[in-house]
Amino acid sequence: MSHAVVVGVDGSTQSAAAAEWAAYQAHRSGRALRMIHAGGAEPALETEPVNPAQPLPRPVLELRDHLSDVLPGLEISCEHVPGHPAYALVAAGDREGLLVLGSRGLGGLTGLLVGSVALRAAAHAARPVVLVRAGTDGGGVTSDVVVGVDSARPSAEVLAFAFEQATERGGKLRALESRNLPTGGYVTAAPIDPSEITSALSAAALVRLQDALAPWRKKFPEVRVEAEVTGWPAGRALVEASRSASLVVVGRRTPRIRRAVPGLGAVAHAVLHHTHSPVAVVPHD
Repeated sequence: MSHAVVVGVDGSTQSAAAAEWAAYQAHRSGRALRMIHAGGAEPALETEPVNPAQPLPRPVLELRDHLSDVLPGLEISCEHVPGHPAYALVAAGDREGLLVLGSRGLGGLTGLLVGSVALRAAAHAARPVVLVRAGTDGGGVTSDVVVGVDSARPSAEVLAFAFEQATERGGKLRALESRNLPTGGYVTAAPIDPSEITSALSAAALVRLQDALAPWRKKFPEVRVEAEVTGWPAGRALVEASRSASLVVVGRRTPRIRRAVPGLGAVAHAVLHHTHSPVAVVPHD
């Protein structure tokens, strides 16, 4: 049985955009869509029953009906889950495998601010979380996927997710790696032009990136892959690439120490705050 795509909804335009994106994602991957409206008090005792029949806001029900009309073959469920939105949504997303949230919403799904549901979910979830801004075309004008790669420590979880997304969309996968490529003068024993040294370093970095991608190209032969090494900071390069992408995929390293507090790195923060496309944050070891 396939897992569902979980999306948090609160009646805002941002969560509506997230729901539309999630609906098309579920449709492409042959999964169901599970819409969750989270919030309200939890039972005081574990023995107290949860009331699943709590009325859902009219905008949420209208959104469900709209998505059913747009994608008539898609299985859609809609429910209210009590408790803090961050905990309820992350728990559901971890069970199903993918959580989608609006990047700036009202009430439970406030935007990409410190302490917000979206940012907290991206930092703490055990499974991938996709953040979608209002105005995003759920169907997608472009099908290309962008992924940030560190060829020295390539993440299997991040690359697997990126290649799977490119496969489902039938688009190109653009793999970007940021490297500090020196541009200043060099002191060498041989009369070598500095630009030749920079070119050689760039070519060597590209070879390492291609080597990191090789096993995944073999596993996903249908995906067209474009590898690129840039001298730009990683966050800036990914944000710029997001202008022509349907999805940007970044990694989030999980703490090795069990009691350590999970968090987002500088690159993920930069991309989440400035992206022009939906962003998937994929946790990895």
